[in-house]
Amino acid sequence: MKNLTKIFATAAIIIAGTNVSFAQATATASASATIITPISIVKTVDMSFGNVAVSASLAGTAILAPAGTRTTGGGGGVTLPATTGTVSAASFTVSGQGSYTYAITLPSTTVVITDATSDHMNVTAFTSSPSATGLLSAGGTQTLTVGATLSVTAAQPAGTYTNATGVPVTVNYN
Repeated sequence: MKNLTKIFATAAIIIAGTNVSFAQATATASASATIITPISIVKTVDMSFGNVAVSASLAGTAILAPAGTRTTGGGGGVTLPATTGTVSAASFTVSGQGSYTYAITLPSTTVVITDATSDHMNVTAFTSSPSATGLLSAGGTQTLTVGATLSVTAAQPAGTYTNATGVPVTVNYN
């Protein structure tokens, strides 16, 4: 009986000492982050429609493509003289993380350009190359060019027209 009591006492001590719970488990995970190069955009060339001739009686448009070429439209009141002046699409350098894509946001509202006496013309219908989405090179850069349409009224006063606030172009990583 003494031996039996010792066995029960030993078993009770072993059971009491085993406090293992099988209802929980633990695992660990590591945390990490990759910091990428911030996206940026820098203007390299301003937009210029060059020399535009206007009719005394008809309105029209000058259309500047992102490639820097011009055409006319919108009523026949605009001609593009052989002495072109400075013609250039706006040009920007986009920089960031190599091989990443980015979204391009062009102005959705009219940009007004004015001369020294507050005469004005409207610039609308902005287009870009690349269009909508760009892809940065492996080195992390891409050239973005922007064109638009210039609306000219009949008998538009002669002068140099500019825009003090610029043409806003926004880029964001996709």
